[in-house]
Amino acid sequence: MYDKKILDELSRSLSKWEETSLKKALNQLPERTDEFITTSSDPINRLYTPLDIADMDYNASLGLPGEYPYTRGVHPTLHRSKLWTMRMFAGFGTAEETNQRFKYLLEQGQTGLSIAFDLATLMGYDTDQPEALGEFGKCGVAVSSLKDMEILLDGIPLDKVSSSMTINSPASIIWAMYLVAAEKQGVRLDQLRGTLQNDILKEFIAQKEFIFPPEPSMRLVVDTMEYGSKYVPQWNTISISGYHIREAGSTAAQELAFTLADGLEYVRWGVARGMDVDEFAPRLSFFFNAHNDFFEEIAKYRAARRIWAREMRETFKAKNPRSWLMRFHTQTAGVSLTAQQPENNIVRVALQALAAVLGGTQSLHTNSMDEALALPSEHAVKVALRTQQVIAEESGVTNTVDPLGGSFFVEAQTDRMEKEAYAYFRQIEDLGGVIPALEKGFMQSEISDAAYRYQREIDTGRRKIVGVNAYMEEKPAVIPILRMDPNGYTRQMSRLNEVKKTRDSGQVGQTLDKLRIACEGTENTMPYIVDCVRAYCTLGEIVSVMTKVFGKYEEPTMI
Repeated sequence: MYDKKILDELSRSLSKWEETSLKKALNQLPERTDEFITTSSDPINRLYTPLDIADMDYNASLGLPGEYPYTRGVHPTLHRSKLWTMRMFAGFGTAEETNQRFKYLLEQGQTGLSIAFDLATLMGYDTDQPEALGEFGKCGVAVSSLKDMEILLDGIPLDKVSSSMTINSPASIIWAMYLVAAEKQGVRLDQLRGTLQNDILKEFIAQKEFIFPPEPSMRLVVDTMEYGSKYVPQWNTISISGYHIREAGSTAAQELAFTLADGLEYVRWGVARGMDVDEFAPRLSFFFNAHNDFFEEIAKYRAARRIWAREMRETFKAKNPRSWLMRFHTQTAGVSLTAQQPENNIVRVALQALAAVLGGTQSLHTNSMDEALALPSEHAVKVALRTQQVIAEESGVTNTVDPLGGSFFVEAQTDRMEKEAYAYFRQIEDLGGVIPALEKGFMQSEISDAAYRYQREIDTGRRKIVGVNAYMEEKPAVIPILRMDPNGYTRQMSRLNEVKKTRDSGQVGQTLDKLRIACEGTENTMPYIVDCVRAYCTLGEIVSVMTKVFGKYEEPTMI
């Protein structure tokens, strides 16, 4: 992109600057530290110039917004035409309490739902199962049957509001409950818009909320892809998630590499099922973390779009340009929040959200200041939502597309991210692919090493965290904390008991048996799961049938 003569002149000017102006300045005022590093511990140069991106081919590496390779964004006008979806993650206690929070957020200007489920639901247990004892509603809403889903979505216009559901191993079951609840509201399946996280590979790698072994788990994911492409065409049936990989302690480059490797693996499985890549790829979406290092995060998003577009077009021969697009949701980094001086989290979240917006996100959740202490209070979640709205309406950053494009620093960081991602791709391929690599513990080990290094940097003072190991205070936090309805558990248990007493037990048995046969065979399981849900079979009952066929996965000990 640059003339060699100009680069040579710049190189000489740079050398002269270092020997004169820079040397004099350092003698008078030394730099604050001997090293400057990113959140991922990568070194940062003092200055970036065209010499750092001398080999860049503008059209091949950047292009224009809305055009291949989409480094500068998936839409020609991006947020000049349409702001990102403001989607606050919410869910606690009973379906009634969560439904009230959803309505409150919509009244405050939220433009999409994001449903958090409690741990029992995430692991496929009903509230009344022994394994669920003590976990009711602590990290999300409990959904044990269609009745809970009906209450959760009561009064929500599902034909107008898109919904995101953070659920993985039992994703097909919870999605079936959402679909049937929508039908009962009179909403057609082809009117529904939303996203199912449904990313089981990252569960094995990072979050560990798996039930079945990898292969049957992947079969269930592909079943939802196939069913969605036929009957729920506006739904994103997988949200390939780097967020939890980052929360587990990965670097930005590891989050990028492992997330994209998972995404490409889902594509391989879809093609192996006999689906045309252009039939399902346009409905794949992604979910990334927005951590503290402002420019590193922006570079990560830009590299992600470029890599995905190239791999979909060149490796999988996708013909539809929509198959090349990486559309992604972003959530600010929960792991970066501190219990100490929690008001500081408002500033962290604002910077992280700004990075996501400048990186071209399509959807955004901003964490609340109190999340290191409890589930978000109504006040805290409103402040978090207002943070997005201030960025959207007052900051001016939405007035132009990719305002940091062309920055020598950002472009150099984008190239670095891309190179590191491909290095990881090669290592994963050498281990036999994604599933063999995760079964060998490769990704887990890489994340663990990165997390340990980051924590050591904090412990030794090499990395400063305001309020934790710098600018500390003795006084405790004094902010309001959310309190759940103390009678919620009793109400949930009573409702579940009533469902089991009043449903047609014969229909329950028949639908569960048909599901078992489908699991033993090769048919798509989704229609059978939907029938079970309509019969008010519970989440735990459906998972139990699947477990008898597929087995339960136990992670091997990593040495």
